[in-house]
Amino acid sequence: MSICHNEGPWIELRALGRSADLPDVEAVTAGPVLVTEHRQKHSFFFGDAEIVEISLPDIYIVYGDVALKKHRLRFRSTDAPDFVELHFSISGGGRLENFVSGKSYRFSSQEHNIIYEPEFDGTGQFHEDGGYQFLELHFAKDYFIKALSGNGEMIDRFCEQVSAGRFATLAETNMAMTHEIRQCVSDIINCNFKGGLKALFLNAKCLELLTLQARASLAFDRGGAQSVLKSKYDIDCIHHAKDLLVANTDEPLTLQELARQVGINEFKLKNGFKELYQTTVFGYLSDIKLHKAKQQLLDGIPIKNVAEALGYSSVQHFSNAFRKKYGVPPGKTRV
Repeated sequence: MSICHNEGPWIELRALGRSADLPDVEAVTAGPVLVTEHRQKHSFFFGDAEIVEISLPDIYIVYGDVALKKHRLRFRSTDAPDFVELHFSISGGGRLENFVSGKSYRFSSQEHNIIYEPEFDGTGQFHEDGGYQFLELHFAKDYFIKALSGNGEMIDRFCEQVSAGRFATLAETNMAMTHEIRQCVSDIINCNFKGGLKALFLNAKCLELLTLQARASLAFDRGGAQSVLKSKYDIDCIHHAKDLLVANTDEPLTLQELARQVGINEFKLKNGFKELYQTTVFGYLSDIKLHKAKQQLLDGIPIKNVAEALGYSSVQHFSNAFRKKYGVPPGKTRV
């Protein structure tokens, strides 16, 4: 990886700038499975980052949190291994433009896709209202094709592009992270196992995420034939609506307000949102609020305070919604 002016792709952050190893670095063997882990803090001219890299046979995991000082960067890859990337944007976002392929890739919070880029030379424009938090799983090309091919026309087309060494994304537009996907992403990032059990757990979770993405793509493909979203403008409006939902969880907008702000009618908003995100507008909002609630409970915030802060009419209403989503009452979350 080399630097042009203002460059440095996230998947190769370890190759740039000044870095400092954090204490918890390990290399363990689990039978035939070797896992190595490195946790580092980096200081770059464009911002600071905390990055975790974990290597398994045929799978490379990297996740982190980047605090940006500059929001337009130039990237160029020169020595990247031949991997297929499972990409999960947890918070923040922007757009990448690859001059080699002539393709651009938009990414936003709580979205995912599978990407194959054998070469990258281009720019990244990141949102200016915060940093960027992400998880990437990089599968060795042959391992990925063997694992996924034969599971539907959309997936097979993607595997054919990968096999031919051509730039490709599994879905034309990013897919929303479902509750199952968010939970699996959280399980990987917060894995507390040690030694061989950690290697086995992470390998299983990576394959689970691959399966969940494949399932999401099949649902996405089936919905495309009767799409209410007739243009790129329509799709961008739905993405904008999702961003507004996430930004206003404490004081949610009505469907009418949301439709007016993004510039489409309520019918297209309701049906287009379900098409892209496989859930209703308020189902997605509920998932976001309950995910935030779970994190706050894990941080030790009292149940009553969490329920009030997230706008639930009563603790009982919150408890019922939480139990329905996670299968346990809020009070069991901290146990």
